[in-house]
Amino acid sequence: MNKWSQVLRKHTGLNPYVWVVFYIFPFYFVFRSSSTYDIVIGISMIFVYLICYVLSIVSKGKLVYFWTIVQIAISCLMGIMFGYIYFSLFLAFFLGYLRNRTVFFILYSIHIASTLVAVNYGFIMLKPDFLKQLPFVLLCLITVVLLPINTYNRSKEDRLQGQLDDANKRISDLVKLEERQRIARDLHDTLGQRLSLIGLKSELAGKLINHDTKQAAAEMQDVHQTARIALKEVRELVTQMRGIKLDDELHRVHQVLKAAQIKFSVTGDPRLNNTSLIVENVISMCLKEAVTNVVKHSQATACDIVIEPGKMELVVTIRDNGIGMKIPVDHVRGNGIRGMRERLEFVNGSLDMITDQGTTVVMKVPNSYNRQE
Repeated sequence: MNKWSQVLRKHTGLNPYVWVVFYIFPFYFVFRSSSTYDIVIGISMIFVYLICYVLSIVSKGKLVYFWTIVQIAISCLMGIMFGYIYFSLFLAFFLGYLRNRTVFFILYSIHIASTLVAVNYGFIMLKPDFLKQLPFVLLCLITVVLLPINTYNRSKEDRLQGQLDDANKRISDLVKLEERQRIARDLHDTLGQRLSLIGLKSELAGKLINHDTKQAAAEMQDVHQTARIALKEVRELVTQMRGIKLDDELHRVHQVLKAAQIKFSVTGDPRLNNTSLIVENVISMCLKEAVTNVVKHSQATACDIVIEPGKMELVVTIRDNGIGMKIPVDHVRGNGIRGMRERLEFVNGSLDMITDQGTTVVMKVPNSYNRQE
């Protein structure tokens, strides 16, 4: 509960201490009493309530529940003695931020019961304060019943969202760690053996240079060839690390379709600023596979690609005017289609295929990621 005030500011835009402004109203009810003794008691309860209210915000553990119970008792006494029941609104709002489910429902039940006791006592005793403010009393009762539940559920949802964000961050960190380890393994496997071979052959060539220059030259030629192979493998490794950009893949798609004499058009912006790199890489690979199928099987003369980035979802549609599929979509079992489905499912995406005067492939993936370029 030590961060309760921060939660309050985050979700309501109000600092909890702003509520203290409303403490002027109980003084009005108290000072209308004819007895000096009652006035002193009333003022004392107001200040005690204020102290308990602040302590319940800044305290931790079971102390929070103790100060809350004291507030409930004072709220009930204020209603019985002075007809002021609006402290119950403070409590109704506060109770919703208690995290312990059992304690919440216990205090929630006690709070409702104490408020009903205060209100019923006021009506039974025919206190004019209650009769004059009947609509407000009824509104207060409704708030006491509904507000804690609503606040509790919203607070629980916010905590779960916070835990989800923390879990996603942890997953992201683990993915980065795994990627670093993979890169380290790839570099070790790619360069380790080649560099060891270069070192051995260079050492051997150095020993042979004064005795067998022809063999030494052959060894140096092997060193040169090994170095070229190592450089080629490093370049391929770096290319794989960078992934495939959708913009770059569309350029290659254009070249392939142009060579196949298929008219090509793109609608939408291929620069995906709000899509994660892994999702963009998956979309690019699936696009490549879909266009390959168009070239090989569709007998199409035109292919259209539509890119629709939304706030929560990215939709990429590949549509051709070919012969379509001769078997129902649900019965398609090709390795290419299966690979596309598996890739998209890996990033929580989906693949839909429609065959009607050609074939339409619709790919949908999550698109709720703010990427730093």
